[in-house]
This record gives sequence, C-alpha cells and structure tokens, in this order.
Amino acid sequence: MANAVRAIIFKDNDLLVMKRSKFGKEYYTLIGGGVDSGETVEQALVREIREETRVQIGQYRKVFEEDAGSMYGFQHVYWCEYLGGEPVLSPNTEEAKISALGQNTYEPMWLPLDSLAESSFVSVSLKEAILEACKSGFPDEVQTLHFI
Repeated sequence: MANAVRAIIFKDNDLLVMKRSKFGKEYYTLIGGGVDSGETVEQALVREIREETRVQIGQYRKVFEEDAGSMYGFQHVYWCEYLGGEPVLSPNTEEAKISALGQNTYEPMWLPLDSLAESSFVSVSLKEAILEACKSGFPDEVQTLHFI
C-alpha cells in the first residue's frame, strides 16, 4: 500500500484545505498527496505543501495516522506551524493541469473552522479527530484513526 501525507495547517480560525470538485461531487480534504519513491514522509510533506499551496510552514509533528485503503493509501497526518503565505496551486503541478481542464478541480483555500463540522470532508474520521483536537489539543503521541 502506498504512503501518503496530509497537513493540518491553521491560520487564525481557519484550516487550510483543498476544495475538490470531482466528477460532480464537491468536498474538502487536507493538503497532501503520495510519497514518491526515494523520498521520506517528511520530505513529501514539505513538497506537497509547496506544490499545492506555496504556504510556508515552520515546525511540524505527526499527530494521526490512518489506513485509508488502496485508493488513498496509508495516511501520515502532520500538524504544521503556519508561517505565512496565501494558498495557490503551483502552475506546473498535476493538480493545476487537471484543474485547467475544468471538470475535476483543485482549489487550495482557508476553510473557517466553524464550518468544518457541516462540511463534506474526506475522511470523516479525520474531520472528527481535527474537531476534537481543536477542543482538547492535539495528541502528544500519534493516534491511529479508522477510515470512515
């Protein structure tokens, strides 16, 4: 099973997400993607954030992991310190090329935390874990989530 990374990045009371419109279905997911051959999970995290948002991060730590099956892989989810920048896709990425075609789009954006609970978010278990962590703090040890 492939490894993937996801980034939890907050700016004030907003969460950095990727708004997806895929085959007529709209939903949100965390920024991230697959770990390339020869790349560490942490290198993939930094690369994916740069490619998908151009947002600058500082410190980061792994807080969740989730086996999302063969479609999404084993997810390594990191809380990341936001340093600056506004989300925009790098123009030479696969996501930007796909979005330009107009039927399957990627839009990095800030989602207000107070709308997260009602949003269509992949995965539901990750959304619930983020909401809980916003109330009681992110775990000191990595929590394993069960993909929903």
